[in-house]
Amino acid sequence: MTLQPQLIVVKQTEPLLPPSPFADGSLITDHRLTGDNQEKPDARNLNMLRGADLPGDDGEPMENEREDFQIHLGLDSLNQYWQDRDDFYTGGNMFVYYSISQAQAVLKELNPPERNRDIARRPGNEYAFKELEHPERPKRAFRGPDMFVVLNVDGSYRRQKWVVWEEKGRHPDVIFEFLSPSTRKTDLGLKKRIYERTFKTHEYYCFDYLNPTGEDSLFGWRLNRRGVYLPIAADSQGRLWSEKLELSIGRWSGCYNRDNTVWMRFYQPDGELVLTFAEAAQQHAEQETRLAEQETRRAEQADKRAQRLAAQLRAMGVEPDLI
Repeated sequence: MTLQPQLIVVKQTEPLLPPSPFADGSLITDHRLTGDNQEKPDARNLNMLRGADLPGDDGEPMENEREDFQIHLGLDSLNQYWQDRDDFYTGGNMFVYYSISQAQAVLKELNPPERNRDIARRPGNEYAFKELEHPERPKRAFRGPDMFVVLNVDGSYRRQKWVVWEEKGRHPDVIFEFLSPSTRKTDLGLKKRIYERTFKTHEYYCFDYLNPTGEDSLFGWRLNRRGVYLPIAADSQGRLWSEKLELSIGRWSGCYNRDNTVWMRFYQPDGELVLTFAEAAQQHAEQETRLAEQETRRAEQADKRAQRLAAQLRAMGVEPDLI
């Protein structure tokens, strides 16, 4: 263990660590907080990061418009399906901050040099941007998954970014990455290791949105009791059951945002498609139209029966209106 002023770096293969102080002053024993070269956030580092105004995204456009559509389709579906709940949070193309050094690396990459120097000059930030000796660190700092879900948290308000030490140590429970030729290696390598070993994310799914009908276009892993990812077997329809979401994940051929292709979609336990807000509104409108049409037919049938009865009464010499 190496101690530096106001910064603690822990290196060990089994990150089972003692309680750590967090922003709310509580003691967290979740071993995921400092695994794999993560730093325990002390008060000075936390104050520095608050003052640095951590960005929620990098402002860069998605690599492919369809990837952006796929993210929105997934979020739209889950938020519609769980619209009566406020105990979950879904994020897409949003930064996830899980360690001090990772947050510092993101700031270095996104802030101009003069901005970083200004932050470092502030009282208490003397060590804010001290280089850490991690030869294995990638040149591009980890910023976040394409889409993620956190369960059993306060979902009544939106965040601009997910900051683990401000969320009582909570990492995403389910993560989705949408593969492309430029991201496949990282998504299946570095990111998978982070989600498995550091986040301890229960389920991780990948979908190749540019080759959606391929045999290996949709796959996922689930942590076993030893904290190791094991492949999730597909059912007879090629869908993967999510224990955390209690939904199946599969393919769906159709049009979304005027883009007709095969998308990753969620399915209810009974096999019904999880609808987006627009689809649910359209379905509701169609049901209302059908009910109105049924009521109109019932009224027409009742009127015809009344007319037949009136004719029968008149044939018997009885005036219906006088009855």
